Amino acid sequence: MEQKKEAVCCECHKRKHREEKEYKDLITRLNRIEGQVRGIRGMVENECYCVDILTQVSAVQSALNSFNKKLLENHIRTCVVEDIKAGKEEVIDELLNTLRKIMK
Repeated sequence: MEQKKEAVCCECHKRKHREEKEYKDLITRLNRIEGQVRGIRGMVENECYCVDILTQVSAVQSALNSFNKKLLENHIRTCVVEDIKAGKEEVIDELLNTLRKIMK
């Protein structure tokens, strides 16, 4: 499988090259979450009991939180450290703003 070296999306204002291991780990996690969400849709379509659906939604939220923690850890260890070493201290404000957004 060929790795995309730079992620491109309509809202990206910066790009980041990820090492193969990090890339595969993130994609694996996202694929698992995507499967869980499809499973929830199936449960709704099959008129499953509300509590069972809520339990699965909670599992997806937990998986997304875990994904965020891993991505944030990678971001701090790579992007933030590299920018600070390069004298780009504005990355600290960017990090703090990001933390405010994800810790609502």
